[in-house]
Amino acid sequence: MRLEEEIQQSKFKDQYHKLGVNVIYSASWISAVNLKVLKQFNLSIQQFNILRILKGRHPEPATVKLLTERMIDKMSNASRLVEKLKQKGFVERTSCPKDRRQVDIAITEKGIDIVDQSSKFLEKELKSTLGNLTKSEAQQLNDLLDKMRG
Repeated sequence: MRLEEEIQQSKFKDQYHKLGVNVIYSASWISAVNLKVLKQFNLSIQQFNILRILKGRHPEPATVKLLTERMIDKMSNASRLVEKLKQKGFVERTSCPKDRRQVDIAITEKGIDIVDQSSKFLEKELKSTLGNLTKSEAQQLNDLLDKMRG
């Protein structure tokens, strides 16, 4: 469905204005799909993001600083998210042997299992949601979004 119909706005100042609104609207639309899937696993999008980062580094731990730098949502409070994940048994916090002031965060087996399970559901839902695009169109859109960010 066209953006104009989705937000019930017939005119934009110019194509750049429309693009800005379209990117924000589309990001929100995809986030809603992600949220719907992750809710089944009692995870927020930000918690899932941290778990994916940690799984990608596994078995190496990460610091809160590294997680903050790598997170998609830069406004998230990584320390608070790590604490919630720890309470769920998905991550462990340990003192860094090289620097006692630093805390290492590592994903647990339970955390790996929840990432694997939720990722399967998420990938299936995203393929379905984004299925209106061919692989070539998806590649083109990826390239254009990368170009847009400079």
